Amino acid sequence: MSTRETSGAEDPVIENRDQLVAPMQRGEKPKSKWRIGTEHEKLVYCCTEHRALSYDEPGGIRDILLSLREFGWEPIEENGKVIAMKGEDGTVSLEPAGQLELSGAPLENLHDTCAETGRHLAQVKEVGERFGVGFIGLGMWPDKTREELPIMPKGRYEIMMRHMPRVGSLGLDMMLRTCTIQVNLDYSSEADMAHKFRTSLALQPLATALFANSPFTERQPNGYLSYRSHIWSDTDPHRTGMLPFVFEDGFGYERWVDYMLDVPMYFVFRDGKYIDAAGLSFRDFLDGKLEVLPGEKPTESDWWDHLSTAFPEVRLKSFLEMRGADGGPWNRICALPAFWVGLLYEQSALDAAWDLVKHWTMEEREELRNAVPKLALDAPIPGGGKLIDLAREVLAISRAGLAARGRLNTSGDNETGFLETLDEIVASGKVPAQVLLDRYHGDWGGDISRIYEYSF
Repeated sequence: MSTRETSGAEDPVIENRDQLVAPMQRGEKPKSKWRIGTEHEKLVYCCTEHRALSYDEPGGIRDILLSLREFGWEPIEENGKVIAMKGEDGTVSLEPAGQLELSGAPLENLHDTCAETGRHLAQVKEVGERFGVGFIGLGMWPDKTREELPIMPKGRYEIMMRHMPRVGSLGLDMMLRTCTIQVNLDYSSEADMAHKFRTSLALQPLATALFANSPFTERQPNGYLSYRSHIWSDTDPHRTGMLPFVFEDGFGYERWVDYMLDVPMYFVFRDGKYIDAAGLSFRDFLDGKLEVLPGEKPTESDWWDHLSTAFPEVRLKSFLEMRGADGGPWNRICALPAFWVGLLYEQSALDAAWDLVKHWTMEEREELRNAVPKLALDAPIPGGGKLIDLAREVLAISRAGLAARGRLNTSGDNETGFLETLDEIVASGKVPAQVLLDRYHGDWGGDISRIYEYSF
């Protein structure tokens, strides 16, 4: 989730609707300036006890963050507590229960993206070895109850944790127990944004299936392959889901603004502190009628904060965020941006991908999204067949898109190699969660602690 920094820059009050549309408009870039931003979270645990680490304990989350200074990272604080580290490779920040996230820098190609991922993992592993701490890439804690997990000292999390149980039964699980990989991509125009949004939203269940990696809850199989994805179905209906309006004629920035104005607020950030505004209306805020700040109108930073509080399968800010994948190891962190860049950054690939799914009804899209957490690549697709059949076609399109980009490394290799781990998944017919389940029922003998052998 976003890390807020106090800034001395001018922060204009919002006086008109143009300012609400402006962040999306400012995101427009010519193709030559399109970049790739990759975010990935990992679970942090004590190697001897496999417990989650608290913030303040010696060798805990705070010490891990501060130890990154030796690699050139600088601390970001909130109320005197270090909550993130900022550096050339982006920002290392905390999720609510201490999951560690790298929000990577915007990079030109997948070779740079994967190198950035490798540097980050090498750095945290070096620090972790010093403290007896390990990191593992999964979509969800396989063995922890909510009560066994610590809470990090970030004001927005305190507000969200109070609000989540009011709107869904699984929101606290989303905050405390899950990890994801996300990719942030650019667009050239409003029409290009809409085309990419529709295509990626329709195909998000495929990404969820390919990266499904959360089959355990509290030491037992949970009946799902991506329980993380299932969690979103009962987190908060006001800010999650498949967004039917995205597929309607005329979808664009204005419609996204309307949607975001209907998303209830979480907070307002003032003087370095978060003020609880959970459930209140940003429309009231625009009219100076926000209950917690009577007479005050929002600034552009308030709107940007609010844009970060919707959690659909794809999210628009000044870029598009692909949000459908479970956390995973290094090779899958590299594979997710490859999958989406290949589909969305070459026009022929984008058009071909849309042609595969444009005839689906909204009901069919919802049915697929709801089936994937349990069935993954075995989920039925509209028109007959299974998702694995679509996966073969989509991966071929993505590979062609990456080849057409022609971004080479120093060895002369293009970016298509980053798809190999997904090709292997499709060839085997087993997503990562199914491999873990086979081990659990096989040589692990039902001992979930064996999963820590597969840490980064």
